[in-house]
Amino acid sequence: MRKLVIAISMLALAGSAAFADPILDRQALMKERGKIVGGISKVVKGEEPYDAAAVLTALQALQANAEKVDVDALFPAGSDTGDTTAAPKIWEDMAGFKAANDKFIADVKAAAAAAPADVDTLKTQFDTIASNCGTCHQTYRVKKG
Repeated sequence: MRKLVIAISMLALAGSAAFADPILDRQALMKERGKIVGGISKVVKGEEPYDAAAVLTALQALQANAEKVDVDALFPAGSDTGDTTAAPKIWEDMAGFKAANDKFIADVKAAAAAAPADVDTLKTQFDTIASNCGTCHQTYRVKKG
């Protein structure tokens, strides 16, 4: 779990740069998000021991990541081509995409604010967060290969 905290701290520092290329920037944020979620997932699955402080740090890092996602800046018109797995559905249904992003942010904030005291509580919160990821990926992401 100590490795998770160190990795999250490094990712948060690396992810603080201003948006330069919307495709590369959103990919970097999603890669960071995936690493954080992956670390929490290991705890939920019992692959890593439950450590309340480390879990809270991870949830706070996930919240910070989620709050960095400025949909308008990261998904401007014309950024739907190139090396991207962002589905055309994003630009066809921008309001729905923003709503999905807002729900993710709200659920992550709620989990971080609740500071899960045990792994069972974390599992419930994580299921909600992971469900948001799955729904968004199914609707707004093109599967590679």
